[in-house]
Amino acid sequence: MIFFFADNHYEARPGAALNEALAGSFDIAFHEDDLSALTSSAFAENCELLILNLISGTGKGDLPGAEIEQAVKHYLERGGSLLLLHGASAAFWHWDWWRQLVGYRWVRGNDPDGVAASWHPTRPYRVEIAKSRHPLCQKLEAMDLPADEIYVSLEQVCPAITILETKTDEGTFPQCWENATPWGGRVIGFLPGHCKEVAGGKAVAANVSVLIRDLLSK
Repeated sequence: MIFFFADNHYEARPGAALNEALAGSFDIAFHEDDLSALTSSAFAENCELLILNLISGTGKGDLPGAEIEQAVKHYLERGGSLLLLHGASAAFWHWDWWRQLVGYRWVRGNDPDGVAASWHPTRPYRVEIAKSRHPLCQKLEAMDLPADEIYVSLEQVCPAITILETKTDEGTFPQCWENATPWGGRVIGFLPGHCKEVAGGKAVAANVSVLIRDLLSK
């Protein structure tokens, strides 16, 4: 089973929009603004893939505590893989170990490590296949997206292979990448999709479906 946790992301609800677009294609347990299922026996015993589309502390809830941290780390320590959507490289930004394993991380303004914040211009943009031999470059499709947040200036925290990228006036920036956890699991980050029209649109849903199938197959 896939466990998919999202926040409402400032009422934009991209996770919910994507989950609706994926309905019927995968066995997904979706949770919005509620991380309590991470501590359940169902998650511990049945999770085949953990998908996140959230940034802790951006809503009204408290930052996840030690029980949730232990559950997430246990999943990863047994070789579990992650699909990090939009800002989810900062899903658990307050855990020191988390900030080191996400490939490229969205840096918040109150970063514990004092790194300069990431930011996002908003305009239409094109997401292109990177010049890379990663196998997913042969499976994903380039996308021309309407005006939306373009995540740029992320901090690279560990070795990662860029799969998708975008070229803007500010430079060239990864939009999808893969790296490994210290315990042998896979991490794929996929940034496009803030507004629900983009997150739940055909192009994003099709590419995320490819990523999910690839993560489940290995």
